[in-house]
Amino acid sequence: MSFKETLLMPKTKFPMRGNLPNKEPDMQKEWESINLYGKVQDRTKDRPLFVLHDGPPYANGDIHMGHAENKVLKDIIVRYKSMNGFNAPYVPGWDTHGLPIEQALTKKGVDRKKLTVAEFRKKCEEYALKQVDRQREQFKRLGVRGDWDNPYITLDKGYEAQQIKVFGEMAKRGYIYKDKKTVYWSPTSESALAEAEIEYQDKRSPSIYVAFDVKDGKGVLEGDEKFIIWTTTPWTIPSNLAIALNEKFEYSVVEADGNKYVVATELVDQLKEEFEWSSVNELKRVKGSELEYVTAQHPLYDRESLVILGDHVTLDAGTGCVHTAPGHGEDDYMIGRKYKLDILCPVDEKGVFTEEAPGFEGMFYDKANKPITEKLEEAGALVKLTFFTHSYPHDWRTKKPIIFRATEQWFASIKEFRPELLQAVADVKWFPTWGEIRLHNMVKDREDWCISRQRAWGVPIPVFYGENNEPIITDETIEHVSELFRKHGSNIWFEWDAKDLLPEGFTSEHSPNGEFRKEMDIMDVWFDSGSSHQAVLEERDDLARPADLYLEGSDQYRGWFNSSLSTAVAVTGKAPYKAVLSHGFILDGEGKKMSKSLGNTMVPNDVMKQLGADILRLWVSSADYQADVRVSDDILKQVAEVYRKIRNTFRFMLGNLEGFDPTQDQVAYEELGELDQYMLVKLNNLVAKVKKAYDEYQFLTVYNTIHNFFTTEMSSFYLDIAKDTLYIEHEDHPKRRAIQTVLYQTAVALTKLLSPIIPHTAEEVWQFVPGEKEEYVQLSDMPEVRNFEGTSELEQKWDHVMELRDEVLKALEEARNEKKIGKSLTAQLHIYANQDTKELLEGIANLEKLFIVSAASVAGTKADAPGEAKTYDELAIFVSPAEGETCERCWQVKKDVGEHSDYPTLCASCAETVKNHY
Repeated sequence: MSFKETLLMPKTKFPMRGNLPNKEPDMQKEWESINLYGKVQDRTKDRPLFVLHDGPPYANGDIHMGHAENKVLKDIIVRYKSMNGFNAPYVPGWDTHGLPIEQALTKKGVDRKKLTVAEFRKKCEEYALKQVDRQREQFKRLGVRGDWDNPYITLDKGYEAQQIKVFGEMAKRGYIYKDKKTVYWSPTSESALAEAEIEYQDKRSPSIYVAFDVKDGKGVLEGDEKFIIWTTTPWTIPSNLAIALNEKFEYSVVEADGNKYVVATELVDQLKEEFEWSSVNELKRVKGSELEYVTAQHPLYDRESLVILGDHVTLDAGTGCVHTAPGHGEDDYMIGRKYKLDILCPVDEKGVFTEEAPGFEGMFYDKANKPITEKLEEAGALVKLTFFTHSYPHDWRTKKPIIFRATEQWFASIKEFRPELLQAVADVKWFPTWGEIRLHNMVKDREDWCISRQRAWGVPIPVFYGENNEPIITDETIEHVSELFRKHGSNIWFEWDAKDLLPEGFTSEHSPNGEFRKEMDIMDVWFDSGSSHQAVLEERDDLARPADLYLEGSDQYRGWFNSSLSTAVAVTGKAPYKAVLSHGFILDGEGKKMSKSLGNTMVPNDVMKQLGADILRLWVSSADYQADVRVSDDILKQVAEVYRKIRNTFRFMLGNLEGFDPTQDQVAYEELGELDQYMLVKLNNLVAKVKKAYDEYQFLTVYNTIHNFFTTEMSSFYLDIAKDTLYIEHEDHPKRRAIQTVLYQTAVALTKLLSPIIPHTAEEVWQFVPGEKEEYVQLSDMPEVRNFEGTSELEQKWDHVMELRDEVLKALEEARNEKKIGKSLTAQLHIYANQDTKELLEGIANLEKLFIVSAASVAGTKADAPGEAKTYDELAIFVSPAEGETCERCWQVKKDVGEHSDYPTLCASCAETVKNHY
């Protein structure tokens, strides 16, 4: 007989290699074919609802690592909730309107000028839907489970119909109005922009100081003085209508190099250096309030610039005299209104000067800086010119600088319901907590939201105009347009005449002759996506408002979190979400922002082709996602090593569960030995900690807790000790069944706990777990936390034993390095300890199994230890070669090898096992 055949070695068809790139797509096809998402929803339909509302990614291009992180985080939450007592639907969505799609078509050669607006919009729609299909397949490849056949898309007819109702309700409450205001304007996009569409980049700008001759000193000034203003936008000088001072500041009239200048008194010394004045003589001081309504001469045109007062004037930079062009700045606009100044804006939608700026007509605003500065110099008005680099607002789509430009736009008045917004922010739970402060600060300082855009591809602003040009927005028109859009889509706004879009027989005092026209601007895309609480959460029967959670990148505090809050509070009085969770951005391995120009980007599809989706998902769980997260090939390789450890540990457990029937072979907790009980208590602690971490969205804690359990408690401790019993004892040996009980319960619990993170691997493991069970682990529930009694002493004891075992392993390693022993099974131990520890170890049977040696004994106290013993914190250990012969079956060195005449090469225990069971 070959004694090797009598050993119960691990046996399983669960493969060592994951082969995820090839295996995962097949699994996903299977899940789709049986509608696993539907099965999950059917199973949980009577449970409390948990809604994670998907913020819509923009439908353009392949997904990037930020998309992958976002969608995996959402999927982890939804999968966990559906296995932990909730009905957790997941309806993915897409944002499909906006400039990038128009630009993409232009790059593809579509000539918009040759098409009607409706024809161009149709091409935009076709392009957007292709992008949706493209991204949908990539999200599904990540293993994200959801209602992929019924997503929400902002261009859908039903969505647009609900968006119109949101607009109408806000208008009804007085929050929507049209006005000529200074707004962010992108000459490259030829459209107004919202704050959420602005990003800041460095820009080199001219810095000029300009002198304005006093024209009428109003008895306060003599009339031969000059105000000096400072600006970094020379191109706005043609739009100058005033000079703003601060009424509280003192201003000095100084004589310098033959001229008399008016500047803030506190800045005189600073300006003397700046202008390199050789001598300065102060002639007079006056309060800013005394200079109100003084007039100055515009340096380029035959018109006056009025001296006005404003609190926005500071002494941080400049001269204390602020150049004011109401058509090109927010503060300028507000103070211009106060003083009833014209809102002069001689720059068209392309950023080109009109005839209202004589001498510069046809020039692009930025190109006009130089000729305007030269004209100022010719006029003797240029005091100084320098250049500097500063942070300047740019269009986040085109990456080009924006300007401030006064135009007629539609606005939502945030200030009208700001108290309700701030209360809603306070009522929401924020992860991380600083999110509340961030959004609170954004709301408290916000006055208005410019919601109109001068583009073609978007939802039209549903406003009609009468013959007197007054806007018409009524319940009747809103309801009618909403129903038309639900039936036909919003393209009809650009295909039908205004009269055909109005309710039949509609009349208005604004149009006695029955003539109407329609607004041609579209809504800001943030209004589109910000209406999803109405168009999705309210529209769909399987969802509800408010959502339990919104989860997006931290840039969405000024984006989707913000626009959703504004529209929801405006129409319902409450936030659209109960909680908000935000994540950081993806950086490369060195902490740099990923960009194509730097060549440091990573593509999720490439990662999945090489490593598989589960590795990518495991990486997401391994990161502190609330901060910025690094990813690189090396980082993913480290994650892959952790994955291999997890997989191999599962494989070992499954291999040693061969022949185990959970219904018959499990051992009750009370009948287990202490070590086995200890492992189940540790498993129970892990279940409690991991579920709490899932509940708090702390996936890094989930990852670390499970990883540490696999490596420390299982591989390095319990499984190491258990091998001897599992392999050597006969199949039904009570100690073997006890260990199998622990392995079975551990395998089941960990498969469930890991299912939200690595669903493909979890399902693969699940198929090899013995016994009757749900067809898919996704159709099971999370393990329950059990109530074991009196476990505190047990834990303390065996936690201590684990620490002592570490000292023994150190002693064995040192003895091996000194060539005193070979493998640990060739060693015997004499252990010396203080009295308490000595009694602890004496109470443990079979110490040699605990330390994986052939013999071990507690020989005395540390004081009794021989000089050759290795001394550690608690133990002194003398390691020597074990006495006896090596058993051919268990490889332990025993004195009783050969005692059984039928089996001369076996120890007594192995001989008895072979005799009775083989």
